[in-house]
Amino acid sequence: MMPAMTRNAYVGRFAPSPTGPLHRGSIVAALASYIDARAAGGRWRLRIDDVDSGRARKDAVTAILTTLEALGLHWDGPVQYQDPRRSDYERSLQQLARAGLAYPCACTRREIADVARHGAAGLIYPGTCRGGVPAGRSARSWRFINAADCLAFTDRHAGAQSLNPAADIGDFIIRRGDGLHAYHLAMVLDDQALGVTDIVRGADLLPATFPQIALQQALGLATPRYLHLPVAVDDRGRKLSKTNGAAPADSHDPGKTLTEALTFLGQSPPSGLARAGAPEILDWAVVHWRPERIPPFYETGA
Repeated sequence: MMPAMTRNAYVGRFAPSPTGPLHRGSIVAALASYIDARAAGGRWRLRIDDVDSGRARKDAVTAILTTLEALGLHWDGPVQYQDPRRSDYERSLQQLARAGLAYPCACTRREIADVARHGAAGLIYPGTCRGGVPAGRSARSWRFINAADCLAFTDRHAGAQSLNPAADIGDFIIRRGDGLHAYHLAMVLDDQALGVTDIVRGADLLPATFPQIALQQALGLATPRYLHLPVAVDDRGRKLSKTNGAAPADSHDPGKTLTEALTFLGQSPPSGLARAGAPEILDWAVVHWRPERIPPFYETGA
């Protein structure tokens, strides 16, 4: 049976974007984060990352919740939504501005693309507006001053990670030109509000860890532990995503869906386990969870 829930310091979470139904890669991340939390006797929270209101879909939220429930991945506490938290994001942005750690920016994407070089997390902003918005221009977005010359953390799967954020990431956006607060700022504040201690997610988000740690440090927030997973890919070697038209996960056959995800994670479920119900599969997965068996990123195309 699954270990009884205890008042453990561990709090994990799954945070899908409501832009479409969950696909096979989403299930891998959801299952790994769920099992890791339950194996530690901890809590598993669910957040709907709908900060980008222009892309969020109500039908996708319903589909996500329905799929998780069908697979037996039951979360603790109420679902957290980002949309009602916009005032919290703005207060933190103003806190950073008062501390001299954020500034308004007038640059367009095209202007940046014409002069910027590529870094670990995308185009590196050249710092055009760090000294002030040029005369005759109006501010569009806000950026965080990413001045540290070294950030490091130890990933529970990938090991020691380090980066020069000033040189390799640059000053990144924390409020967009359309007025919406950006992913990095919203994410660290949401995780803090949930009390998240451990983040389990795909390796495609490993580069995002550095700007997120930079914000955590600037805002005086705790830094969670991180475990990044191999990313599921399609037949062409592309990361499974809603943008690439990944097929929705099969919630009508929980046994097949869960055991395939466990196999992808290197957990070697018994051949007959797929015929069991979701509760039995999850009980087995929690008892036998071995993060050290997760394959290296390169073995799954991540």
